Amino acid sequence: MADPSSYRPRPGEIPVDPGVYRFRDKEGRVIYVGKAKSLRSRLSSYFQDVGALHPRTRRMVTTGASVEWTVVKTEVEALQLEYSWIKEFDPRFNVRYRDDKSYPYLAVTMGEEFPRAQVMRGAKRKGTRYFGPYGHAWAIRETLDLLLKVFPVRTCSSGVFKRAAQVGRPCLLGYIDKCSAPCVGRVTPEEHREIAEEFCEFMAGSTTRFVRRVEREMQAASSALEFERAAVLRDNLGAMTKALEKSAVVLGDATDADVFAVSDDELEAAVQVFHVRGGRIRGQRGWVVERESEDVASLPLLMERLLQQVYGGESSEGVPREVLVPVLPEDAEAVEQWLSELRHARVEVRVPQRGDKRQLMETVRRNADQALARHKVTRAGDLTARSQALQELQDALELDEAPLRIECYDVSHVQGTNVVASMVVFEDGLPRKGEYRRFIVRGDEAAGPAVDDTAAMREVLLRRFRRHLAQAEAQGETATEEAPTATAGASADLPDTPAGIDPETGRPRRFAYAPQLVVVDGGLPQVNAAQRVLDELGIDDVALVGLAKRLEEVWIPHQDFPVILPRSSEGLYLLQRLRDEAHRFAITFHRQRRSKAMTTSALDGIPGLGEARKKALLRTFGSVKRLRGATVEELQEVQGIGPALAEVVHARLAGEQAEPGVNLTTGEVL
Repeated sequence: MADPSSYRPRPGEIPVDPGVYRFRDKEGRVIYVGKAKSLRSRLSSYFQDVGALHPRTRRMVTTGASVEWTVVKTEVEALQLEYSWIKEFDPRFNVRYRDDKSYPYLAVTMGEEFPRAQVMRGAKRKGTRYFGPYGHAWAIRETLDLLLKVFPVRTCSSGVFKRAAQVGRPCLLGYIDKCSAPCVGRVTPEEHREIAEEFCEFMAGSTTRFVRRVEREMQAASSALEFERAAVLRDNLGAMTKALEKSAVVLGDATDADVFAVSDDELEAAVQVFHVRGGRIRGQRGWVVERESEDVASLPLLMERLLQQVYGGESSEGVPREVLVPVLPEDAEAVEQWLSELRHARVEVRVPQRGDKRQLMETVRRNADQALARHKVTRAGDLTARSQALQELQDALELDEAPLRIECYDVSHVQGTNVVASMVVFEDGLPRKGEYRRFIVRGDEAAGPAVDDTAAMREVLLRRFRRHLAQAEAQGETATEEAPTATAGASADLPDTPAGIDPETGRPRRFAYAPQLVVVDGGLPQVNAAQRVLDELGIDDVALVGLAKRLEEVWIPHQDFPVILPRSSEGLYLLQRLRDEAHRFAITFHRQRRSKAMTTSALDGIPGLGEARKKALLRTFGSVKRLRGATVEELQEVQGIGPALAEVVHARLAGEQAEPGVNLTTGEVL
């Protein structure tokens, strides 16, 4: 561990302005991001007597090797920059809000000509209205099924919509009156958009108007003796009532608010939020966070980070008028101003003191208490299993320390075509998906692609570890050239390039960190081939094993007999998870490459020939076969094809025709 005094900035170097700071470890990874009203006072607090710091803060400053900062104009700018850096670098000592899933929303694509209602996850899209989030996708589908009778908006995919328009016959929903069938012209685009807008208004909370309108129409139809229409309207009224019953009224003044509550201990905190729209609970979300650094002792700071990450990626429709919290965030005014800018309207962040809102917060807090209790039971078993797995691997493989970073490699191909490989990374026994890598195996240019698995594995490992050695060498040269004080601090005007960071992009290098253990998919031949690569490169501090599929044997280089782990071994389970994940990642990439290869054209890859010119050529000649028979003069007659490009196209197509080949997959002579 590093001594914080070794990289402590000089007192006069740190400005008193607001800004954002980053701690980095010896390999250049960002381990903590924070903001401050005064950078000097905040950073000075980290470099006091180490014994006086909180244990987790002490671990952070002793893990760090340098600190840098960026000065900004206002606290709101600092808040925005801090959020973007936390999202980009994922620092290990920042509080992390992890869902086990992406919560679904009911989305209406108002940006399309014919808006579509659907379940949608992930990042928000421009021109789409979102309602939720919901706890489960089936809850959205139930709501849609009830309301489509009243608001028959389109729900089908683009492919189904186009197919129905081509054949002139709507899908099943159109026949049972759960879709207005704009695909076959039953309604105009304007009428369908009006239906979609009414559906959005109903979901946004303007329910009373629609209920009263349907009641009036039902009574009018009954008075006019149109009993069939009255019965349909009665069913519509029942559907709306049932949909409204699914979301209980908790606030009588039709409030739009998000209600947060936290249940915490010294190690973790469970966060729950209820999304209230129009006085009704529309959705619920929950996280369990690992508390690090000074967040342990500061619930207001934890609340600030929570609001940053919840609303950082939201559209203006996702931010309500009120945000009710158990304690005010550390910089409440800056947070309010930031949220108001996101919403383009006034947002109030406050602690409810009495009444219905206070009672609702107590309900949310009880949910948080239960979530934390459930997580502790699950977490205890998970931590024990992962620690046991790493300890078993250390003992079985006779390693000096537990392999905290493990990389696994697998090769995928079909009869030597589209050869690819994958690298998956587990840290502390958990997948680190941001570190996964995919390789296109090039093979020997003279002998053709590397069909043999061992040759492909050799190429992949050479590329991976040569890159690592080159970056380590460049990193060492940079360290010797820099002044001793260069790593102490950095300002926005004169940024240094820390170790492990690409100076051109400012992002972490792709292969900057070596693993403690490498796992290859295969037996002794694959393991020995991989070991020859490490020996050739002079790498002797990385352990290597292979996992054979037939009997799940663990092979060690240059040993005649494998290591047999018990079938119930947690270490074996971890190796199997690595191998299966590497296989999944490799075969997914291989399928993508194979699909792309099956749809390529002879015109692809010709310099200067873009999509528009390809379409113009095919529109003029009808097929690639006719293009091959065309002369240079005939090609020049096509709009956009000049003399030089016509000669290139003619030469490329003539060359392909003169050099027959064999499709390795089918055996067909081309």
